[in-house]
Amino acid sequence: MKEKLILIGNGMAGMRAVEELLAIDPNKYDITVFGEEPHGNYNRIMLSPVLGGEKTIEEIMINDLDWYKENNVELIAGQKVVSIDREAKTVTSEDGVTRAYDKIILGTGSSPFILPLPGKNLEGVITFRDIHDVNTMIETAKTHKHAVVIGGGLLGLEAANGLLKHGMDVTVVHNLDTLMNRQLDEPSAELLRKALEERKLKFEMSRLTEELISDENGRVCKIRFQGGDEIPADLVVMAVGIRPNTELAAKSELDTERGVIVSDAMQTSDESIFAVGECVQHRGEIFGLVAPLWEQAKVLAKQLCGDTQAAYTGSVTSTKLKVTGIDVFSAGDFIDGDDKESIVFQDPNRGIYKKVVLKDGKLIGSVLYGDVKDGNWYFQLLKDETDVSEYRDTIVFGQAFVGGGQMDETEMVANMADDAEICGCNGVCKGTVVNAINENGLKSVDEVRAHTKASASCGSCTGLVEQVLKVTLGDEFEEGAKVKSVCACTDKTHEEVRDSIRDKHLTSIREVYDTLGWNTPDGCHICRPAVNYYLISTWPAEAEDDQQSRFTNERMHANIQKDNTYTVVPRMFGGMCTSDELRALADAADKYEVPMIKVTGGQRIDLVGVKKDDLTSVWKDLNEAGMVSGHAYGKSLRTVKTCIGKAFCRFGTQDSTQMGYDLEKLTWGSWTPAKVKMAVSGCP
Repeated sequence: MKEKLILIGNGMAGMRAVEELLAIDPNKYDITVFGEEPHGNYNRIMLSPVLGGEKTIEEIMINDLDWYKENNVELIAGQKVVSIDREAKTVTSEDGVTRAYDKIILGTGSSPFILPLPGKNLEGVITFRDIHDVNTMIETAKTHKHAVVIGGGLLGLEAANGLLKHGMDVTVVHNLDTLMNRQLDEPSAELLRKALEERKLKFEMSRLTEELISDENGRVCKIRFQGGDEIPADLVVMAVGIRPNTELAAKSELDTERGVIVSDAMQTSDESIFAVGECVQHRGEIFGLVAPLWEQAKVLAKQLCGDTQAAYTGSVTSTKLKVTGIDVFSAGDFIDGDDKESIVFQDPNRGIYKKVVLKDGKLIGSVLYGDVKDGNWYFQLLKDETDVSEYRDTIVFGQAFVGGGQMDETEMVANMADDAEICGCNGVCKGTVVNAINENGLKSVDEVRAHTKASASCGSCTGLVEQVLKVTLGDEFEEGAKVKSVCACTDKTHEEVRDSIRDKHLTSIREVYDTLGWNTPDGCHICRPAVNYYLISTWPAEAEDDQQSRFTNERMHANIQKDNTYTVVPRMFGGMCTSDELRALADAADKYEVPMIKVTGGQRIDLVGVKKDDLTSVWKDLNEAGMVSGHAYGKSLRTVKTCIGKAFCRFGTQDSTQMGYDLEKLTWGSWTPAKVKMAVSGCP
């Protein structure tokens, strides 16, 4: 006769344990699942794409209602368990539904923390934790304007970005001066803040909220900070953290502290009751990341199937995230210290920041912003406690440059260990993908996704999965069999988008997105500039240039610098300059207190350190002197370099200076898919 197993909580960790258990021995237990929400098991990590319109609720379901039936699992949905009778071995829900058990899995997860502020119970004050919260935000955005998100962590930023996409005016309030302070250091957090401000998010940093104020109808209408100043708020989303949900465990007299205390076997103080996930406290630690929860689930499933040697001993964790379309990664101890060595690479114009922290010749921490392809490698070095002394000088440039050589992406993936993480959302390592490919004859990313769930959630690991396929299949891998789409917003290729714009006579971004069935209503930072370019280049007299789809440097005709000032670069045709133009540059530098004037490698003069408020005025003065933008910040013609040619050079045989001048006059202001430089030589 089968034993009776009850899972309390229909969340990701508990259901992962059930899935693992069914894979080991599907006939060992009669399984009943109690879930508070009236849904199947869904991927809570993917609520942000649902809010942003990139995915639907159906698309983030891990186990829909049919799955429970097909696997003979009883789901009692919309029922909160309120009591466990440990003597009678029964559990009872708030509506009086009772089931007997032999073993229990507590998967009660965590609860969002609500700041104890006056007004916290007003209408319009919510958290960001479940499908109901997402639906509330979407509906509120249809009728209200001002949203305030309290909390500058990952969840808060994702909520803010989603509300922004729905047309709300959004302010993020954070009690520290560093966004995502658990995952990022100050420089990377500052890059993130600037990028989000460019998308029109507002920030109130190092601010403490004193009170939530209501209107005459009892709905929140503004928030008041300590100090007395206020900002409007028709919707307040509290995203200030989570706490393990220990209510039922404590009521059942199980041992609890910050979380439900478990052993290495994931067993509570009652030998018949186990716990897994965010409600757990193991060796003094509590957990909020996916990877440890998957490891716990595997151990728990083995224990429930009789493998008493299975043990969870803790996790070394990394965080690889896509924050509103921006890739970030962090692992280990990345905070500077006297006994550590920090190596940093920073390229603000490209939005790239890399930091590795070493101690005693070993990598102990890393932060990556914008370019995270080496995150898995750094994490493996950290976990393995590898001595990296021999390639200390190149480690910040990534795996491809170790030892002074250069590996392509395929070689890098080939060198990854089998236990290296490929898909963080679903806890899939390289070895699992390789085994699935070999055992099932998989040939495509879609097939790997169906068998392993790798890349089934946020999709950021799709490229890695493809490389694992390439490494595993070797000559059998058909490169290019599936042409890559423009971005994750569509399955259309660049060629298909261009052809449709021409064939269907599309003249606006909105028409393209609607006609081609874009997955996200407003696209993303990858597809918008591309689509805008294709529209203008195809229908130059009809299509309207969408300035917001150009990069900020292009829109402002200035390069933003790390101190938030700008560099203005006027064009100097053929590298030549008149005395009047030089005077105009000098006058502008004096008038606007520009701290640096610099000759560039492209034969132009930079005005470096211009304040943002002065940009329009600087360009007005330079335009009056006949000087135009050098487009040193766009995908366009940059410069035409020249030598002085036959007019002055004793080796020159042709007038290269004039030809360079003419070429630049002919082509300046053109817009191209990449930057273009030319040069003319008059020397044989």
